[in-house]
Amino acid sequence: MRISFFDAHSLRLIQAPMAGSQNHRLAAAVYKAGGLGSIPAAMLTTEQLQNELAAFADAIGTDIDIGGNTRKTDSWGQLLPVNVNFFCHKAPAAQAETEAAWRLKLTPAYQAHGIDPAAVGSGPGRAPFSEESLAMLEKLEKLGQSKPAVVSFHFGLPKAEWVAQLKAWGIQIWSSATTVQEAHWLEQNGADAVIAQGLEAGGHRGMFLTEDISTQMGTLALLPQIKKAVNIPVIAAGGISNAAAVRAAKMLGASAVQVGTAFLTSHEATTSALHRQALMSDAARHTALTNLFSGRPARGIVNQFMRDFGPLNPMAPAFPLATAAVAPLRAAAEAKGQSGYSPLWSGQNASDCEALPAADIAHKLLQAWA
Repeated sequence: MRISFFDAHSLRLIQAPMAGSQNHRLAAAVYKAGGLGSIPAAMLTTEQLQNELAAFADAIGTDIDIGGNTRKTDSWGQLLPVNVNFFCHKAPAAQAETEAAWRLKLTPAYQAHGIDPAAVGSGPGRAPFSEESLAMLEKLEKLGQSKPAVVSFHFGLPKAEWVAQLKAWGIQIWSSATTVQEAHWLEQNGADAVIAQGLEAGGHRGMFLTEDISTQMGTLALLPQIKKAVNIPVIAAGGISNAAAVRAAKMLGASAVQVGTAFLTSHEATTSALHRQALMSDAARHTALTNLFSGRPARGIVNQFMRDFGPLNPMAPAFPLATAAVAPLRAAAEAKGQSGYSPLWSGQNASDCEALPAADIAHKLLQAWA
C-alpha cells in the first residue's frame, strides 16, 4: 500500500497563502513548528518569488528542533518543503468602458478624499500562472535552489501541459474546490489533493466552474461530500481556527487542514496595523463576500466601501481589474489611519486571533492530531 504524501511527511497543518499579509518568514515559522508553510505568488514577479524561495530555504536551515525532535529538511528529497500558491484565472480583455463607468460611480468617494478621478489608473493587480512562472521554477536548480514540494492553485488549474511538467518534477499539485463538481474536475485534471474551501474562508473564493454564490457551502457540509466524491486526499479550509475545529475536520475525513485567518495576527505576518486592529475587534464578527476590491467574491470584514457600494456590485470590473480603482482611496484613507477602503480579509471566525508567534498558533492547532 502506497503511503500518502501527507502521511509520509506527517503533514496535518497547512498555513494558507495570504497575498499582501505575509512573506517567507511566516511560511518558515509554520514549517519549523511542524506544519507546511505557503508563499503566495499572485502578487510577486518571478524574480521576487525566486528571492522569497531562497530566503525561505535560508530561514529553515537543515535541522529543525520541534519539541525535542529533529526534523530534517532532507526528508523531502530534492524539493523545498513549502507550498507556492498561484492564481490561474484567465486574464480579462480590456474593459475601458466598464472601468470608466466604475470610476464615475466612485467619484463622490474620490472627491471626499481629494482625489482627481481622471488621475486614477487602470490595469490588473494580480497575474496568473504563466509560461514565465514555469520557466522560473525550471531554472531554480541551475541557480542552486530547490523546487517547491507543492504548487497549489486558486481558480482551477493552468494548462494541462504545465500541470504535467510540474508533476514530472515530482511536485505535488493542489487546488481549491468550493463545490463537489469542482473537486471532481480537479481530480480528473491531475490534482494530487483538493482543498475543500468552505464558505467561512477568508479572502478569495476559489470557485471556477460557476459564479453562482448560492452553490457555496460551509466547510462541515462541503468536506464530507467532497471526501465521498473523490479518491484523492482532501484538505479542509474555512473557519478552522482552533483545535476543536481541527478535530471536527479530522473526524469528517480530512487529511489535513489549511488555516489562514488565525495566522494573520501572528508576529511573523505582515498584516497591517489597521487590519490587525479590525481582526481583533468586534468588527470581525461581521464579514461578507465582496467583489469591490478585486472583481471576484472574497470574504472580508465589512467596512465603509462595502457598505456604500456593495458588498457585491455588478458594476465592478472583472477580476483583477477592479483593484486599480480602489487603490488611491485605500492609500488616502490609510494615510489618515482609516481602513474604510482597505480589503480586511478575514474568515467568519476571527475570534481565536491572537498576537502570538506563529509557532505557538501552529502548536495549538496540531494538538488535535496527536
